[in-house]
Amino acid sequence: MQKFDKAGFDRWAADKRSHFEAAADAALDARTGSLAVLTEAMRYAVLGGGKRMRALFVYAAGELTRARAGDLDELAMAVEFVHGYSLVHDDMPAMDNDVLRRGKPTAHVKFGEAVAMLAGDALQPEAILRIARTQVPADVKVRLMTELALASGRDGMCGGQAVDLLNVGKHLDEAALRRMHSLKTGALISASVRLGALAGAPALFEAAHGELERYSAALGLAFQVIDDILDVTADTATLGKTTGKDDASDKPTFVSLMGLEAARSLAGSLREEAQAALDALSAKGLFDREALECLAGAAALVTERSY
Repeated sequence: MQKFDKAGFDRWAADKRSHFEAAADAALDARTGSLAVLTEAMRYAVLGGGKRMRALFVYAAGELTRARAGDLDELAMAVEFVHGYSLVHDDMPAMDNDVLRRGKPTAHVKFGEAVAMLAGDALQPEAILRIARTQVPADVKVRLMTELALASGRDGMCGGQAVDLLNVGKHLDEAALRRMHSLKTGALISASVRLGALAGAPALFEAAHGELERYSAALGLAFQVIDDILDVTADTATLGKTTGKDDASDKPTFVSLMGLEAARSLAGSLREEAQAALDALSAKGLFDREALECLAGAAALVTERSY
């Protein structure tokens, strides 16, 4: 991976996480009266947990193209609100029926299914509202909204989840499994990188676009491969969510398809692919080294979870 100062990246990431938490806390301001419970459930779904990988991708890619800091806050919230809603809905009894997320009871366990469903529903338009509040040109706002909608809808995250549900108990070959996860997991990760970069200087975005697509596609798939590995190698307390559920539910995974060692090898090759993309970006001589280091650190955050 592009060489980086781990201690420096850790400080940057901690600062961004703290900054994001404050921004999201203000955006999801507590309400009283009839909206109090819904708002509490929305806040529960988003605040106070998670690695904020998608937000970090927004910040790192945006710093690469010199985007406005306030716009990156809004875009980081947009992708994390969509991610938060997806977790609430995925955890519900009709889907994965999970009771633990980020080390605490899932939203439907704490608030009941109806309120949890509404909280997830409400986070989706809140994400679009965050993009509407950026200060980028109007045509860029439309593109940002389009990118997020595509990544989270039928041709992205929701489509991938539908494919996953329809293939429980079935065999998928590697190409089909890659395709499913490029939608279910990879699409929103790629969109996080793309949104951050799009908010910056157009010339820098165009210069970086191809390499960022390569980088984010590799990491989007690596994220899921490593999730599959951790589902069989980590414990529930460490992950903060129930492990072993994929195998118990007979879901197709990279580990069930190719075995643990081959899955680890695939994760390593995807790590190298992301590195090659960053090396190509660095070779152009157009981009701030610190921003490249942040992208390298964000990649390491994904790829080193199983090592």
